[in-house]
Amino acid sequence: MNGLILFAGLVFVLWLGSSIFIPLLVATFIWYLINAIATYYRKLLPGAEHSRWLSILFNAISKILAIGTFCGLIYLFATRVRPMFSELLIVMPEIQSNLDSLWHYISTQLGFNLTIDTLPSINSIITNIGSSVAKIATSMGMVLVYILFMFIEQSTFNKKFSALFPNKNQSKKMRYILASIDENMKKYLFMKTLVSGITGIVSYLWMYMLGLEFAGVWAFGIFILSYIPTIGAIVSCALPIVFSLVTSTSINEPILISMGLIGLQIIFGNILEPKLTGKTLNLSTLAILINLVFWGLLWGVAGMFFSVPLLVATFIITAQFDSTRWIAILLSADGKIPDKEED
Repeated sequence: MNGLILFAGLVFVLWLGSSIFIPLLVATFIWYLINAIATYYRKLLPGAEHSRWLSILFNAISKILAIGTFCGLIYLFATRVRPMFSELLIVMPEIQSNLDSLWHYISTQLGFNLTIDTLPSINSIITNIGSSVAKIATSMGMVLVYILFMFIEQSTFNKKFSALFPNKNQSKKMRYILASIDENMKKYLFMKTLVSGITGIVSYLWMYMLGLEFAGVWAFGIFILSYIPTIGAIVSCALPIVFSLVTSTSINEPILISMGLIGLQIIFGNILEPKLTGKTLNLSTLAILINLVFWGLLWGVAGMFFSVPLLVATFIITAQFDSTRWIAILLSADGKIPDKEED
């Protein structure tokens, strides 16, 4: 009973403090991503194991290159993809009108008594998206402050950790947990980003070749939404398919768009990604879906985006304590969980 009350209290705090926790989570993700990129850049630089100053210099260069890479990606989005979004917003009323006409035609032909009111309003969707974007933009200042202080205090993390866990066995256990989370998170993010990037690029080439307008926007959506399990793939494919249906003069283009995008999702998302990741996560599909719904209800799109990383961390942490190993077993795909580090 106490555990249930504690869980309910934790959920309430997470919901109440979403305006604080979400920017902090976004900042942690960006900080972690920049450090991961810096690690790969550091491997490309010549060794400086015997020189402390060279090692410090190369680490600083790696960080600068990583930050530059991240800023370059933001600049690419701002100059290439964002203008397409603006153009798409302008033609949204026309798209809604075409969608209403198509819905009326289909319902008439099939004899369904369906009104236009049953269709989702694109204007309402755009308003909600705009509200979400505005909320994110408002919190970006807080995100940048978090990131700045994370980099400033990064060198003191190890000392703080040692002071926080002075007991040798306890410190060893906690370091093992953090190392496991770090290793699995890096594998997941690297493979997910790689596969999502390839899927987005190939999807863009396919849609561009077929002459679909705003191919860059749809491809960017495919890349971003791929981080959201199951629902993300469905939505990212449905948007360009529906757009093709209401704007194309023939049925050939929508059919080809559908075949290509669905086929790519099956090849990359259902075949290639599981083979590349193997049993790295070993998470139950049902657990992933329940977790997706939980964080989606709690934090909206941001919660859905981070649902899998949060589940990975929960899976690893609960596997390390006798009182919570049953939770890890339920979250696992086959009942096998990480070995427990002895106290």
